[in-house]
Amino acid sequence: MAFAKEARDLLIECCVEFITMLSSEANDIAEKDAKKTIACEHITKALQDLGFGDYVPELLAVADTFKTSQVHREKKQSKIEQSGMTNEELIRAQEELFKSAGEKYNAASPTEG
Repeated sequence: MAFAKEARDLLIECCVEFITMLSSEANDIAEKDAKKTIACEHITKALQDLGFGDYVPELLAVADTFKTSQVHREKKQSKIEQSGMTNEELIRAQEELFKSAGEKYNAASPTEG
């Protein structure tokens, strides 16, 4: 689709306003539920309260698709897993680092006397 710049800007402004309004309403609902994090059910309730209940089935479908994709995505390896070292090797390396840091600290500290 081709939009005039003014039309594009207006569309973006409307989207931002809609998201702000929806977020504010969902936040109010979450606070009433004594929750600090807005959850999917807060968004669906906000949509209904704001008169956009027709959007709820599509929102739930997208949320379900997202949850499914998160289950099947590859788990990122931590740096520890990427190292390929055993726990014993990691502990030994950590102890050596502590020892080295202690020696450097003691060498840099003025001696009492």
